[in-house]
Amino acid sequence: MTVPRRLRDAPLRIGVLSAFPPGRNSLNEFGLHLVNHLARSAEVSEVVLYADETEAGPPTPVPGVVAVPCWRFNSLANLWRVVRAVRADRPDAVLLNLQFATFGDTRIAGGTGLLIPAVLRMLRVRTIVILHNLADNVDMRDAGFATSALSARILRTAGRLLTRALLRADLVALTIPRYVEFLQRSYGADNAILAPHGSFEEVAVPSFDVPAGRRRIMAFGKWGTYKTVDILVDAYRELLARGYDDLELVLAGTDSPNSAGYMAGVAAEHADLDHLTFTGYVAEEDVAPLFASSSVVAFPYTSTTGSSGVLHQAGEYGRAAVLPRIGDLVDIIEEEGFRGVYFEPGDPGSLADAIATVLDDPQQRIALGRTNFAAASGIPMSEVVHWHLVHVRRLLDRRATVPA
Repeated sequence: MTVPRRLRDAPLRIGVLSAFPPGRNSLNEFGLHLVNHLARSAEVSEVVLYADETEAGPPTPVPGVVAVPCWRFNSLANLWRVVRAVRADRPDAVLLNLQFATFGDTRIAGGTGLLIPAVLRMLRVRTIVILHNLADNVDMRDAGFATSALSARILRTAGRLLTRALLRADLVALTIPRYVEFLQRSYGADNAILAPHGSFEEVAVPSFDVPAGRRRIMAFGKWGTYKTVDILVDAYRELLARGYDDLELVLAGTDSPNSAGYMAGVAAEHADLDHLTFTGYVAEEDVAPLFASSSVVAFPYTSTTGSSGVLHQAGEYGRAAVLPRIGDLVDIIEEEGFRGVYFEPGDPGSLADAIATVLDDPQQRIALGRTNFAAASGIPMSEVVHWHLVHVRRLLDRRATVPA
C-alpha cells in the first residue's frame, strides 16, 4: 500500500546521537547546535537526544528536546544501551554525529560503538551518519592511538573494517569533497554524500578590529596528541625575544582524552612566562568573547583528522588564522573557502614568522578575517538542518510503498 502524503509530510520525531554539553567529549559543540536548530524547525515535532553520560551532569536542557543519556565514553555496553534506547523511543530517523574516537580511546569500546549505525539499520531504523573524519586519514601514532608501526597497521586495518560498518548506514554525510570521493573510490560507497558543515550560529557581521591593549594570540582545542601547544609556546618566546612586548598567549581548552595531565605539565614547565593564560574548559557563553578578543588564532597541529570545527568558529568571529602546512590540510581548508598564513609544522621559528606576518599587517589580518567569516557564514546551521531533514524525508519515502 502507499502511505498517504499527509502522513509522509507530518512533523518528524528525530533522534540525535551525539556528545553533548556540559560533557566535554569531542563534537559536543556541533551536537549542541545541531540539536538546537532541529528543535526550532517547523518540520520537527520532537528531538530525542541520545547523549553521553558524564561527570559534568545531565545534558544541557533544550526546549523541544527529550534527553536520554545512554552511553558513556569507553564503556563496552554502549552498543547495547543505545540500540535499546532507540528501539524504546522509535524515532522516525536517527542522525549520528560521529568521529572515529566518539565512543572511546580504547580499541574495543571505541570500535563496538561505531557498529551502532549498522545495527540500527538492520533493525529498520533510518540512519544518517554525520562523519567528521576518516580512519584512513588519521596518523594513528601521532594521534595517540598506536605506539608502534605494527599497532598502527593493525589499527588502520581495523579502521577500514569500521568504515565499512559505518557505510551500512542509510547515508554517510561528510563535509569535505575529497572524503566523499575517497569513500566512493576506495570503498565503492554509493551512499556517501557531501553535506554542508554550516556555521554554528547565524551571527551578525562581526567587528574585524581587535580590542585595545595587548595583542592576543589564541589557540583552542583538546590538547596533547596531534594538537600540541609546545611549539606555540616556543614561538611566543621567540616573538618576545624579537621585541614584540605587547603580546599575550591564551591557551584555551582541555587535555585530549588520550593525554591526561598534558596541559598541567605545560603550565608547570612555563610558569616563568609572563602573560601566558590557560583557560581550561571554555563554556559556550564564553566562546564568542574569547575569539573576538584575539588578534590571531593559531593551529599548532602536527597532523590532521579532517575539517576543523575551531577554524569554523574562528571564521564566524572574523579572525585571521595561522595554519600548519601538512598533508592535504591546506587543500581541505581552501576547498571550504578559508585562508590563513601557513607555517612548517614542528618549527617554532616558522610559526613565529607566520604570527608576525598577521600582527605586522593589519590590512592582511582584516582581509583574512573577512574571508574566513564569508567561508564560515555562507550556510547557517538552520539550512544544514533543513538539508538533513530533506534527506530524512527521502529515506522515509523509500518505504512509503510496502507489500499489501
